[in-house]
Amino acid sequence: MAEISIANDREQHRYVISADGVPAGFAQYREQPGGIVVTHAEIDDAVGGQGLGSRLAAFLLQDARDRDLDVVPQCPFVRDYMVRHPEHSDLVPEERRAEFGL
Repeated sequence: MAEISIANDREQHRYVISADGVPAGFAQYREQPGGIVVTHAEIDDAVGGQGLGSRLAAFLLQDARDRDLDVVPQCPFVRDYMVRHPEHSDLVPEERRAEFGL
């Protein structure tokens, strides 16, 4: 099994997941006052199907929680992850939850 690491590259406005030190995917975001808008996520096809996308989504949501930030999941993958894991729905502003099926 590969060694997985995830980091927030604040200069590039993206969370990057790496496997054995090689970038394997990212989640792009845009900052807004008090939160982030997650706009796009992708995992390299060569490492797809190994749960890296879910690990990336879980990490970025926990990071937002730790930093007391709202999350607007415009990215379909992150939105679907949040639907499957409703314990994260409180990160989305209450007035916007219905918009994302939360």
